[in-house]
Amino acid sequence: MGWPRATAPAWPVYAGVLGLSAAALTSYALTGPGVRTVVFALVTTVPVIVYLLALAARHLTDRLPWLIATTGMALLSLATLRWPDWISGHHLGRAEGGAADLSIASAHLLFLIGTAVGLRRHGRKDPGGLIDAALIGLCAAGPLWEWLIRPNVVPDATLLGKTLLLSDLLLLSAVVGCLIRIGVTAPKARGPVAFLMAAGILTMAAELVAVLTVHGSHVWTAQLMMLAYLCVAAGPALPTGPHITQPAPGPATGGHPPLGWLGAALCANPMIAAVQATQGDRPASVVLPVATMLVVPVVVLRLRLLSAQRARAARTLAYQAHHDGLTGLFNRRHIVERIDEEMGLLADGRLGEVTLLLCDLDGFKPVNDRMGHQAGDIVLQEVARRLTAAVREQDLVGRIGGDEFLILLRGEYPGGGTTVADRITESLRAPIEVAGTTVRVGVSIGTAVARAGAVVDREALIGRADAAMYEVKAQRRLTATAA
Repeated sequence: MGWPRATAPAWPVYAGVLGLSAAALTSYALTGPGVRTVVFALVTTVPVIVYLLALAARHLTDRLPWLIATTGMALLSLATLRWPDWISGHHLGRAEGGAADLSIASAHLLFLIGTAVGLRRHGRKDPGGLIDAALIGLCAAGPLWEWLIRPNVVPDATLLGKTLLLSDLLLLSAVVGCLIRIGVTAPKARGPVAFLMAAGILTMAAELVAVLTVHGSHVWTAQLMMLAYLCVAAGPALPTGPHITQPAPGPATGGHPPLGWLGAALCANPMIAAVQATQGDRPASVVLPVATMLVVPVVVLRLRLLSAQRARAARTLAYQAHHDGLTGLFNRRHIVERIDEEMGLLADGRLGEVTLLLCDLDGFKPVNDRMGHQAGDIVLQEVARRLTAAVREQDLVGRIGGDEFLILLRGEYPGGGTTVADRITESLRAPIEVAGTTVRVGVSIGTAVARAGAVVDREALIGRADAAMYEVKAQRRLTATAA
């Protein structure tokens, strides 16, 4: 079967969600307990059916996260059939921690794991942003729990039940934070991400309403949960659904949240502890240990990421300080420093000789003028590769500007610099492929040697190599004129 392409209109999905939502909410509100159970169970199967159809049609090409999420939703549907009164009997709001709570919490967790696996590629592009968003989401759930949910939980709620309810709230808040970040940084994924984000918010709202209405009607809780399930189904069903797990190429757009927001988020739980300390008659809350167990590893991960980014930046700066950006060869500054080191060893008698080869390309300017700077860059990169291949591993090759290269032969070389110059000249005679055609460049090489006992500095040695190079050029011009 086919599936609408990414350029197809999204209105059929929106219309389908509105239609199913209206039908489900109306049916649940106007029918009796038996029909309500059937309506709720049918709604929980909608995401499973949509995901399986989308996978079969290869609309969702990143199969693993959707298979995990589908399994979670399928388990949720089975749990709903096994415990049909989980919502109508106010078991969700009572936080009993029974078999139903464990099963449904496990199904929720499996779906969230599938979502996290699906978001991993966005994490590779924007790891810091997603971690910051998850931190803000985690910390925002603390006040929601402490000031809205915990005071209204029934006295006979178990510690396990409250922990499951709080953990679900914390994880949903973290996922919603990540989805908001992805919506900011990945414009093509905003439609499906908005549906998944709405599903998370609706689920948290249903948990809050379930606690607040534990002694009243359960209809609002059930309707919020059904809306959440339909939003879960709608996101991947959109033509742009694959963008949830397949971000567009290139770096993520959007800056990081201000440090003030992160600081305020991280202060949320300590503030709760401070409030509790001033209200000694209130029982201790489970929010602090559970929230801390989730927040601390994320903070450590963020610090590790910052450390790794700093180390990469330091390595990049160190590389750029010593290398030519176009060819990857050593730059003028580095090659000059190394020549000074070699000259120092020569003066101390720890080195027998220092040999420099100054290479200037012949015929490069016409290629650059005729074919453009991009073609010229390709030629320079290929020349750099051939120069590196023509010398030993311990020798140094640098680009000192334009089409000039300087080679430092470290230690004595069999045959001297002449042998290396001949090998370089022969190597550069081969044509270079550029933009579907071939070009040829030559090279003029000036060699200068300083031996132990000679009184010569680096500038004088480079000057001798430069003079020798111009003699080679002049000799070639004379030869060409005579011919």
